[in-house]
Amino acid sequence: MLNLKWKDAPTIRKVKCVNTNAKKYLVSNVLTVGKEYEVKNETEEFIFIIDNTGKVGGYYKEYFE
Repeated sequence: MLNLKWKDAPTIRKVKCVNTNAKKYLVSNVLTVGKEYEVKNETEEFIFIIDNTGKVGGYYKEYFE
C-alpha cells in the first residue's frame, strides 16, 4: 500500500491553511489557520498532508491556498 509510505516520502510542496470552516467534518482539531503544511500527495479533490497529529491525512483543497 503506497499510502503507508507517504509520511517518509519527499515533500511535493508546502501549502498554507486558510480556513477550517468544514460543512460536514470537524477539521479544526487537526488543522491550524495560518500554518504551513507539507504536501505528501495530491489528487484533483484532496491534498494529503502531515497534520497537527503528526500523521498523514487527506483534506479538501478548499482549506488551503
